Amino acid sequence: MVQKALIVAVLATVLVMAGCSATDVVGRISATSFESVLTAMGDKVTTDEMNNGWSLQSPGGERLVWSKDFSAAGKPDLMMEFNAQPFLDAGLDPKKLPEGTYWYDPATKLLMVHSEQGTDKFTNTGDTKPMDTFRQIIATHRNIIGYHEKLDHYGIAFGNGNMFEWAKDMAANDKDIVFVLNPQPFIDAGVDAAAIREWLFAKVEIKDANGKKELVDKFLKPYNLK
Repeated sequence: MVQKALIVAVLATVLVMAGCSATDVVGRISATSFESVLTAMGDKVTTDEMNNGWSLQSPGGERLVWSKDFSAAGKPDLMMEFNAQPFLDAGLDPKKLPEGTYWYDPATKLLMVHSEQGTDKFTNTGDTKPMDTFRQIIATHRNIIGYHEKLDHYGIAFGNGNMFEWAKDMAANDKDIVFVLNPQPFIDAGVDAAAIREWLFAKVEIKDANGKKELVDKFLKPYNLK
């Protein structure tokens, strides 16, 4: 009887785990939709040797980088990189940006937003593809993958209000990818948000931790890839 009860308990646990996996629509569809974006971007998805990661480059030159191995020391787990000039022209003093998260290279006039997520060691072989690594991120850091209902986007959260989003269905969306920045650190560093060029300064509807809708300010850089 004890052995039978143990078997029943084990089977019940397996069913619960399988059920949780099957009902994780966000995790599953975020992967398939992101793969569609990578396919659509073709040769704009490359290896970033300097950052030990993969790079997705927008038509305007902004980049999303995700590390091949979160355990790699001195390399960002996630990174967004973009032209600093619109922010400089709007009054940015890069030295006033929070250290550790925001980086400015005066030689290239590039701004970078870094995100550290942990020390997880990912499996990499000679056949590892960008999507393979992204699936490992979803598996190990499911909490940073979300769904933006208002825009019908999935996204990966960098923390501090920064994120990268992509369309659930590119055929039905005119914003296939979007770089999203929290404007407050830039405003605190001297940026006049109303004077920013090339980026949209807009209020975006999100849901808070309790599911309540609220409007928040964002800098947005969307692209239609079609």
